[in-house]
Amino acid sequence: MRSSLGTFIFLAIMLVLDSYVFLAIKIVSQHVQPKTKTIIYSIYWAISILAILCFLLFAFTQLDFLNKKVRTYLLATAIGLFMAKLVSVVFFVADDLRRLIQCIGAKLFSANTEIEGMNEGGITRSVFLSWLGLAAGSGLFGTLLYGYSNKYKYTVKRVKLNFDNLPIAFKGLKIVHITDIHSGSFMNKKGVEKGVQKILDEKPDVIFFTGDLVNDLATEMNEYIDVFAKLKAPMGVYSTLGNHDYGDYVRWADRTDEHRAKEKATGKHLLTPLQQKNLDDLVNVHTTMGWRLLMDEHITLKKGDAEIAILGVQNISGKARFYTYGNLAKAYAGAEKYPFKILLSHDPSHWDAEVKPNYTDIDLMLSGHTHGMQFGLELPGFKWSPVQYVYKQWGGLYAEAKQKLYINTGFGFLGYPGRVGVLPEITVIELA
Repeated sequence: MRSSLGTFIFLAIMLVLDSYVFLAIKIVSQHVQPKTKTIIYSIYWAISILAILCFLLFAFTQLDFLNKKVRTYLLATAIGLFMAKLVSVVFFVADDLRRLIQCIGAKLFSANTEIEGMNEGGITRSVFLSWLGLAAGSGLFGTLLYGYSNKYKYTVKRVKLNFDNLPIAFKGLKIVHITDIHSGSFMNKKGVEKGVQKILDEKPDVIFFTGDLVNDLATEMNEYIDVFAKLKAPMGVYSTLGNHDYGDYVRWADRTDEHRAKEKATGKHLLTPLQQKNLDDLVNVHTTMGWRLLMDEHITLKKGDAEIAILGVQNISGKARFYTYGNLAKAYAGAEKYPFKILLSHDPSHWDAEVKPNYTDIDLMLSGHTHGMQFGLELPGFKWSPVQYVYKQWGGLYAEAKQKLYINTGFGFLGYPGRVGVLPEITVIELA
């Protein structure tokens, strides 16, 4: 019932946005020929109605009659239109507020000026802001469409990290860090294979993967096990789990009232038997690929007589909306004796929540999770993404005192089948 109510509220918002944008289209097209105006209006409402129908289909059916690629692009395009209209409406609301304030001022002070006002060249402010809003929305929508072509354009980012306490034998160690594969989103196996080959071309000493191998189900990896099994390194491939790997976003048939009562009694989030089976299957996928999955434990890398510790935890989040499964204390136990420690932890909010305050001898933490929201801007000396308003640390290198955190913005994609400004990332880290 609650889900249906939310759907109809969202539908109502879509209709309000459509009507508001249509008013702006009427303003900017007021001087065109009637026939042209009819064509413009018809095209606008045809696209808007198709977007609404698409949304309703996704809300109330499984769309099994459409293949995965069509479903993905339909939903993404409908959401893109919604976001574009939302951006446009900001300008229209600003114009309405301007006119309201001007109207009130005129009435209060008996101004003899015209309420609308004109810009140079005779264009009214309302027409100008309507054009500006439509241009902003169209620009965003066009950018999102362009981003569809970027999802397999893997970029290699190189980072050299200096540590005073790194054993000399490990100076120059070459690490490849990848994260957030999200195999359930892939639609182009050859495109993925090119990304894997880019990793192999780097000839790393060791490879680290920091979670979210799938979107929900272990079976999503069936078509890609052979691809990622190619990842090899002399010192091994090590992995951890992310929030999506537990299947928490699936409606499991055995999440019954009895199961919920058990959760309430224990005060813990518990996996259902079906959910646990899915997780066990995913663990086996890591094993099949030859990856060493670290489940709240640590291993050591050796070079001659020197050793460093690699700690890996299950998902631990500093954000309340994500479940925590991992135990850093368990992974850390026995690792304190090693001079240098690297932590693989999916969610970067774990850094502020536990690592920095309680484990100051963990030298480097590698994370993912944010994807850089798959949308942003990265320039020399400047980076921005909407995700930064949710995550203090969201992409790239962060440092405090002697500790460092690196966040890879993801190998794959989720939801939006594209990337704008924040391309899929392969991180090459050299320790020095």
